[in-house]
Amino acid sequence: MCGRFALTATPDQTAAFLGLAELEDFPARYNIAPAQPVLMATAGAPRSPGSNLPDRQPMLVRWGLIPAWVKDTREFPLLFNARSEGAIEKASFKAAMRHRRALVPASGFYEWRQAGGKKGQPYWIRPRHGGLIAFAGLIETYAEPGGSEMDTGAILTVTANADIAHIHDRMPVVIDPGDFARWLDCRTQEPRDVADLLRPAQLDFFEAIPVSDLVNKVANTGPEIQARGEIGPEPEKARRQKPGTDDSQMTLF
Repeated sequence: MCGRFALTATPDQTAAFLGLAELEDFPARYNIAPAQPVLMATAGAPRSPGSNLPDRQPMLVRWGLIPAWVKDTREFPLLFNARSEGAIEKASFKAAMRHRRALVPASGFYEWRQAGGKKGQPYWIRPRHGGLIAFAGLIETYAEPGGSEMDTGAILTVTANADIAHIHDRMPVVIDPGDFARWLDCRTQEPRDVADLLRPAQLDFFEAIPVSDLVNKVANTGPEIQARGEIGPEPEKARRQKPGTDDSQMTLF
């Protein structure tokens, strides 16, 4: 899953990466959490012939998708992640998969290695060679009973690759820049046409850095939460491994 991430690049760097004309100024964000506003990019209206302006547009979206058919949000869970394996058919996401696919720019994300059913060691997971990445996102505009509208969104996840599986069994879907146009094209590309993009990142793409538990508190928003921390004890399951058991089996839940 992906329950926290960061976007520390400048607005100019982020706009250039996503292929946007420009972005309003925003500060570096080191601890983005569900229910907070997040930046997403979608396909915009086609430009006139001869125009050299980008046809993508930025959106500020509340992280936590609310399907249009929900009547009482108080009784509906916060859908900040969407399992990619069933998103095409699942009622909560199928409309967004068909009509409102998006890119979520990030500098990396956080994940926790579980221990004893509680949040254990946190990790800052970032591209090994630095730079920005784009998660596969979905957007749904929810009409509130009072008549106002709210743009909401979720990040698609997939089974974690071997680099991440020892920390968590899920990871966000990362869309390669070469596939941005195809992922965002909801006019000619149906969900089945982009299903091949919903895959784990290549091995060695990410590096996982243990950090302190400062990241656990949403109120902690400074760069110090990404400072390398001490690695806590291995989960009880791993330390009780039977003799002769393949170590790789312990990375799967």
